[in-house]
Amino acid sequence: MNENPIVDQYLSDGCGRCPLGGTPDCKVHNWPEELKLLRKIALDCGLTEELKWGVPCYTFQKNNVAIVAAFKEYAALSFFKGALLQDPNGILSLPGENTQSARLIKFTDVKDIVKQMSILKAYIYEAIEIEKTGLKVDFKKPDEFEIPEEFQKKLAESPELKKAFESLTPGRQRGYLLHFSQPKQSKTREDRINKNFSKILEGKGFFD
Repeated sequence: MNENPIVDQYLSDGCGRCPLGGTPDCKVHNWPEELKLLRKIALDCGLTEELKWGVPCYTFQKNNVAIVAAFKEYAALSFFKGALLQDPNGILSLPGENTQSARLIKFTDVKDIVKQMSILKAYIYEAIEIEKTGLKVDFKKPDEFEIPEEFQKKLAESPELKKAFESLTPGRQRGYLLHFSQPKQSKTREDRINKNFSKILEGKGFFD
């Protein structure tokens, strides 16, 4: 088990992406024992521990397999290709309604992790096998996503934007369409589109 010292900082200070980082109110302090045990389980399975996006990320031969993270309501073990796992125990959840690949397991008590330790390791080993075999998630194509009316209008008004958006990778297109479609109010959708207008023209993705 090779612990990465940089992850120790996450366990004490959090991801640092919000003002609560490094304070007693950081979410990592809600689930200290849960996070430590999930970390141990991932390392016991032979995964390499890194820090990505500010959270502990566990990889196999440089491929992302799982993440351990603290949320306000729970601690979680999240699988990048969770959609490919068989999940015979029915414990995987969708992080969001539009999520295609990732799946997570939520915990609010360290006792539940202890009870399911062998199950969690089985899921991790299956995720490792998925990486070994090179299986990929069959993502929906960008043209299979609904394009918000507000974005359709903006594309029609700006040939430059339309060309830039169509030049983006499919993954980046999906990211924007999901982000633009989520709000229920038209005004919020328009605000999101306008806020990301220049990024699209620069060829950047939503998370860049």
